[in-house]
Amino acid sequence: MEKIKSSYKTTASKIIFAALNILKDNNCEMPWKELLKEIENKVEFTDWEKERYEKSGSIRWQTICGFYTMGCVKAGYLIKKNGIWYLTPEGIEAIKEGEKILFENMIQGYKNWENNRNVVKINDDEETEIEENEEIFTFANLSEKAIDGMSDYINKKNPYEFQDLISALLRGMGYYTTFIAPKGKDGGVDIIAYKDPLGTSTPRIQVQVKHRENTASVKEIRELMGLLKNGDVGIFVSSAGFSSDAKSTARLSNSHIELIDQNRFI
Repeated sequence: MEKIKSSYKTTASKIIFAALNILKDNNCEMPWKELLKEIENKVEFTDWEKERYEKSGSIRWQTICGFYTMGCVKAGYLIKKNGIWYLTPEGIEAIKEGEKILFENMIQGYKNWENNRNVVKINDDEETEIEENEEIFTFANLSEKAIDGMSDYINKKNPYEFQDLISALLRGMGYYTTFIAPKGKDGGVDIIAYKDPLGTSTPRIQVQVKHRENTASVKEIRELMGLLKNGDVGIFVSSAGFSSDAKSTARLSNSHIELIDQNRFI
């Protein structure tokens, strides 16, 4: 049993240190799925760490990652939101202490949070809890897995199917889509929506859609801005995201421009 305890602690420590450093090198944020791939590429795992649990089928090191990073969240080093993991300023500072001190401080930070709470505790005996209840801790990752499933669903859509999906979402939100661009040249606008079925109330919403290509550029944002009339709202949906210049241009625009990447769309 002592051997198992040592293995869990060693595994957790190296995973957390690697994960936080990977996040730091990627502008302090990454989708959970991509982060796991980077950890796997950078960390050398033993056969024991790469084994799958019999009950859940989950990989041991990934379960350990999910369990111990709860401690990073409660210690203030990480934020997990909608399938994206964010490294906080506190996490950046914690990295500077080195792997061993970071891990110890994370444990203490979690213990400070868990006092007088009915939560799963990270303590000297948590390794046996992981071993016996891996399905419980795998459940904690289901939200990230659900995001992955939706992302895969979206990525399999062609541009016109993605456009139809956005139109359906707008209708589900109570808007009326009076125009959906057919295949071919669309004049820069893919969807036009209103609050009422006759299109008599403001604002008019003009939507541009870009799917599975490069990030949307500042030029494309400006083209949408040029199409907006007084009171119009522009929405640019890009499953590949936006360049930093595009984000800045939309933010500073006198027109109302909403940028929606794939994570926000989900």
